[in-house]
Amino acid sequence: MAVQYVLSDYVDAAMRHASYDELEDGSYVGTIPECVGVIAFGATLRACEQELQSTLEDWILLGFKLGHTLPVLDNIDLNGAPLYSSLESN
Repeated sequence: MAVQYVLSDYVDAAMRHASYDELEDGSYVGTIPECVGVIAFGATLRACEQELQSTLEDWILLGFKLGHTLPVLDNIDLNGAPLYSSLESN
């Protein structure tokens, strides 16, 4: 049975949807259009990407806490009831 890390897969999928723009001062802004309100800034493209991922993770956790519907990305839907697997070995 293959192990699935749905939350990690969702973050990876969202980051593939990210877009970045260089600003006039040479810094960067990043957004994920499907994830409304997720935006980050960084002095370098890499710093912007790291900040965007951190912002995305916080946005997902807050969405869970507040019961928001999250967008389905690359067929990954986090909106269903959680499934639990036994921790006991067979």
